[in-house]
Amino acid sequence: MNTPFLKTIAAGATLLLAAGCSTMGGQGPAADEAPPPANPAFATEMAKFNAQFPNPKASKYEDVSINFNNTNKLDERGNCHDKSRYPVVIVLTLDANGRVTRSTTDVENSKAACFREAYASAQLPPPPFAPYLKPIKLR
Repeated sequence: MNTPFLKTIAAGATLLLAAGCSTMGGQGPAADEAPPPANPAFATEMAKFNAQFPNPKASKYEDVSINFNNTNKLDERGNCHDKSRYPVVIVLTLDANGRVTRSTTDVENSKAACFREAYASAQLPPPPFAPYLKPIKLR
């Protein structure tokens, strides 16, 4: 039998099997998921965050807030990580008490919306000044 013909049949069978597996179980995002659309407002928020530096108090607060977020697992609220395979960067605007007053994500999709909702009621340690912009990259 012709070897290229067998390779073609094997490749077709593999594709059919892979297609069948991707529709079963509903576990996590699809491998062929399209990248989410960018949020045009995000660049402005990141510029505001970057304008807070250099500042030793802001630099110290970044370490404090990262440790607080990791210890309290704030990113696990709402089971958002499994909504898309693409990471999300969220910028939280904190008041003087560390309460989130607003959030902006780098993209617009269900995962980003989920994280905005999950962090809407978050309470972080009080920042060194307010408003304080705090970005977090979420896988």
